[in-house]
Amino acid sequence: MSARVLLVGLGGTIATAAADGMPSLTAQQLVSAVPGLDATGIELDVRDLRNLPGASLGFDDLAELVRLIRAASVTGVVVTQGTDTIEETAYLLDLLHDGAQPVVVTGAMRNASLAGADGPANILAAVRVAASPQARDLGCLVVMADEIHAAARVRKTHATSLGAFTSANGGPLGYVSEGTVRIVQRPVRREAGRGLPEGGTAPRVGLIVATLGDDGSSLPVLAEGLDGLVVAGFGVGHVPATWVEHLAAVARRIPVVLASRTGAGFVATATYGFAGSERDLISNGLLAAGGLDAYKARLLLLILLWHGVGRAEITEAFGRT
Repeated sequence: MSARVLLVGLGGTIATAAADGMPSLTAQQLVSAVPGLDATGIELDVRDLRNLPGASLGFDDLAELVRLIRAASVTGVVVTQGTDTIEETAYLLDLLHDGAQPVVVTGAMRNASLAGADGPANILAAVRVAASPQARDLGCLVVMADEIHAAARVRKTHATSLGAFTSANGGPLGYVSEGTVRIVQRPVRREAGRGLPEGGTAPRVGLIVATLGDDGSSLPVLAEGLDGLVVAGFGVGHVPATWVEHLAAVARRIPVVLASRTGAGFVATATYGFAGSERDLISNGLLAAGGLDAYKARLLLLILLWHGVGRAEITEAFGRT
């Protein structure tokens, strides 16, 4: 029995073919432009869900996508979208998806009107991964430039390069080589299967980045009305000493998670002890984000709060990252 893959189009650069830079191509048009796709023998069910720039996607769009994925009886799923938000949408899908079938997100750095457009190659690789038994139980994956990345690790680290997507913490999970899916490592664990609550309003979770010379006086105003906060600190998780009092006050009211603005490595918990260090912040109620970057830490905190979990479970969840 041949593999069957659902391909869902959301828009983005990969669906752009005109000088105006607007996504206009349908998912079927994208598929029809991929050389060698028919020769794979993989059956495709092609759907259009949105035709938006990646920056304009929101939680409602992803909620509808998750419902579509759960209703599909397929080997795997491919999602095409704008690369601006792939690192976030893919991780959110990873948190929400609890099935064995892989969900593979891909896009393009060059649109179809440009020489060397990468969309067709990325779609072909993504379809191969979605259909592969090797990709089962890996959750949501990002496939770009023949590399297979875990949603929890991958970042867009360049504005225009074809090799923009990288996984600093551990590298790719695998590669597509000569049409063969090769998984070379597997994540130790995933934080998955939370589901997206039906109805209600998403919690408001903010993200604040530590910067040189900021005295933190705006923190109380920025945190007002939030249900949770992520702080992207310097290095292993540091902020100016003047921030500590403000953050401690916020942490008494809402969960505050400490991440690193570097986008790689792990937040420290017991190395430095000066005012504004990770030990100082944790002693004042902040929670360490582990190996999650600030953008993904925001999404995990948002989903946890949306489910109404308490501080102990939030702490445990971040401890597993």
